[in-house]
Amino acid sequence: MTQYERMIQGLVYDPGDPEIMKEQVPLQDRLWEFNQLKPSDYKKKEQFMKELFAECGEGTYIELPFHANWGGHHVHLGEYVYINSNMTMVDDGNIFIGSRVMFGPNVMIATANHPVNPELRRKGLQYNKDVCIGENAWIGGSVVIVPGVHIGANAVIGAGSVVTKDIPDNVVAAGNPCRVLREVGERDRQFFYKEERIDWENLQ
Repeated sequence: MTQYERMIQGLVYDPGDPEIMKEQVPLQDRLWEFNQLKPSDYKKKEQFMKELFAECGEGTYIELPFHANWGGHHVHLGEYVYINSNMTMVDDGNIFIGSRVMFGPNVMIATANHPVNPELRRKGLQYNKDVCIGENAWIGGSVVIVPGVHIGANAVIGAGSVVTKDIPDNVVAAGNPCRVLREVGERDRQFFYKEERIDWENLQ
């Protein structure tokens, strides 16, 4: 079994293997080109995203700069995803993001991890575990999401959280480590901030 095959299967492998580097480095070069685009280069940005990412739905938008180990090659984006600036996706494994997910600035999603065993780390080995984020989730600024985590649909992750375990659908969660604080409920249909009411009649 090659090191690339081991990588794809989520086994411990050597990320510096020549076969892997031969495929990875050109993708990083393409990502560098993507990050040189101006904010007004809408069409070029859209074209780059279609070419760079494993999947990229309509209406998805990224505020540059954007960082990714594999240039976004293992990133699957739904429709109308919004990614604020300085997103880092350690996409050695797959990252699946549902439609209408929003990210604050300085978020980091990691799929790559290193063994606790010091002998394996000394050899520079790692393994990857996929990350999944359900549709319509909101990920606050400076959130860290570690390998293997699943975040449910409509979930809200508070700014600065470190998500180390799965988060279910329809909850507000925050902290380090991130934990569920409450469910999204009827009060959230009435108030958008503290005691300030949502004026639904003007939002049609």
